[in-house]
Amino acid sequence: MTETNVTVRDAIPGASAMPHADLVERVAANESGIPAVDGQVVPLVDVSWRRCLNDFKLDPARDYEPTVLDQQRLRELHAEHDDLVQIAGAEMDSLYEQIAGSGYALLLADTAGVILCEKIDPTLKRLFLRAGLVVGAEWSERREGTNGIGTCAAEARPITIHEADHFRARHVGLSCSAAPIHDSRGRLIAVLDASCVNSGGTRESQMHTVALVNSSARLIEKCLFLRRHRTDAMLRFHHRPEFVDLLHDGAFAVAADGTIVAADTTSTKLLGAADRSDLVGCSIAEIFDTTYDELLTIAGTGRRAVWELRDNRYGRRYYASLAGAGDRGHGGPAITVTPRALARAPRDEARGAMTLADLAGTDPVMLRNLRNARRIADSNVSVVIFGPTGSGKEAFAKALHLASGRAKQPFVAVNCAAIPETLIESELFGYSGGAFTGAKKEGMRGRVAQSSGGTLFLDEIGDMPLHAQTRLLRVLEEMEVTPLGSETAIKVNLRVMCASHRNLREMMNHGEFREDLYYRLNGICMELPPLCERADKESLIQDCIARESTGPQPVSIEASALKRLLAYPWPGNIRELRNAIRTAITICDNRVIRFCDLPLDVRRYAAPSCGPAQAGHARPPDALPSISLASAERQALIQVIEQHHWNMTLVAAHLKISRNTLYRKIKRHAIPIARSAGEN
Repeated sequence: MTETNVTVRDAIPGASAMPHADLVERVAANESGIPAVDGQVVPLVDVSWRRCLNDFKLDPARDYEPTVLDQQRLRELHAEHDDLVQIAGAEMDSLYEQIAGSGYALLLADTAGVILCEKIDPTLKRLFLRAGLVVGAEWSERREGTNGIGTCAAEARPITIHEADHFRARHVGLSCSAAPIHDSRGRLIAVLDASCVNSGGTRESQMHTVALVNSSARLIEKCLFLRRHRTDAMLRFHHRPEFVDLLHDGAFAVAADGTIVAADTTSTKLLGAADRSDLVGCSIAEIFDTTYDELLTIAGTGRRAVWELRDNRYGRRYYASLAGAGDRGHGGPAITVTPRALARAPRDEARGAMTLADLAGTDPVMLRNLRNARRIADSNVSVVIFGPTGSGKEAFAKALHLASGRAKQPFVAVNCAAIPETLIESELFGYSGGAFTGAKKEGMRGRVAQSSGGTLFLDEIGDMPLHAQTRLLRVLEEMEVTPLGSETAIKVNLRVMCASHRNLREMMNHGEFREDLYYRLNGICMELPPLCERADKESLIQDCIARESTGPQPVSIEASALKRLLAYPWPGNIRELRNAIRTAITICDNRVIRFCDLPLDVRRYAAPSCGPAQAGHARPPDALPSISLASAERQALIQVIEQHHWNMTLVAAHLKISRNTLYRKIKRHAIPIARSAGEN
């Protein structure tokens, strides 16, 4: 380490050292641990200030000179963190495009707080130099006190250290949002930080920035995991098939004998493991209800498929893919690991959009939906589509859009459950340049404006935060949207459709959904039945086989396999059916789907049928014990639900379980909840 002659005095114009130093000492002296000064100091900052005073013996008023590494040591650190710097640099370039013009510098630091690389507006370099935010500078808590980089490294979690949160008085003009980066063993290896000098605003105004930084840190983490295990097979999995092979899935690096050699952070969360050590060293068969050899059989067909698994501990369903198992001898990486390529990985979805007639089939309920959809297709009547997860709500909305006069205009789908609460308003309504910390200098059009002239589809509308519901209602009433930070409203021509698997009326009665928005959206309701209740299930299966088939020869199915597909209750509905058929086609011999090609859940299933199309299917005698237990729980659950007239709050209280647990049981036993729509 060498001391530089960088002048830092007056780097924060007008900063007064003594009042801030007095505040730090008063808060740190409060032994109760309760933040002082009218609650303006958050607990995390309180703890950090204590560390700086008691452990590091720092003086908040003293004007320490920054510590900066010499060039030789900096080159050694770059060589040591070569993969990290390369991957993070690419993601920092992308993140910088989103916040360019907002006065922020992007910084990557190691666990010692040493800044390894930066991305700064050239016109602001001198300002950040005066603040000591330069490559090679050490920003650990031990050196600089409470700050974004050092405190994030100490706490190993995303944080915002805003202005007076800083320990040292000379840093109170800074606002820093930082997120940790971990390696494949879960060890902290770096910190990604966005810092601004003289930012102004409140701590709450930084929420958007810390969300962006944390998202980029997770992306870097995932890419680093894939890069460092590129010679291993990679098993990717998630509860939802559309998330497999994307940023939010879990990943295992797997050795040739099927042993898990590394697990990423998301995999531990998805499986409910306390730590990666609970997973590393286990075989695939110890975690999931399949063996590595079975996975290799699927991967060896040459087609990238997503198939179903269940974990052995809880029996929960996942969707998975395997890649790289046959690439070890070719010298190339098994998976592309550049950040943006990962975020936009291509999906193996069914070819082409389906029409309303395709979706309706010959089921009476769906035919009624078809008739109503055709009648309102060219109107501006709002549409609410109810139905269980996987029943095809978005596909139905898109088919209705294509049947309307707006077909040539955009169909913009927004999954309200997938957007962080801190970002949903800017995503929906857009923002003007400089509207908040981290905003693009040219601003951004929101999804509402993008859909003008076409159709805005709000999936999982029940998960939209109340504050966003309020703004959405005003947009719908006035047919104009005002981007965040702007005073100029933009006229829009909207057709709104929304969907939910939740009971919006029940949510409304509990204050979880705005009553006025509910009645504004509730122009016409369409309920998509669960797959197990559809009268045309057999033709749906045949159509699905035809749509998923590729090649010159058609795919056929044996009678025993078809019989079991008809008997299975399909809790995942059409999405689950499509993935089961897709996998069966991939692994079957001679283009014939046999009983042994079906997913394990389907092969083992033998419980009573849940719909008229399943009546008369015998259950194998070797499964009788599990049948009676599952049947008893299902019937008892239905009895309690009907006793309380489908009021799920009362049902959960009666059973002494949470509502989430209740809904999981309902889904597991394929109990249709569509009948509860509109009930309290």
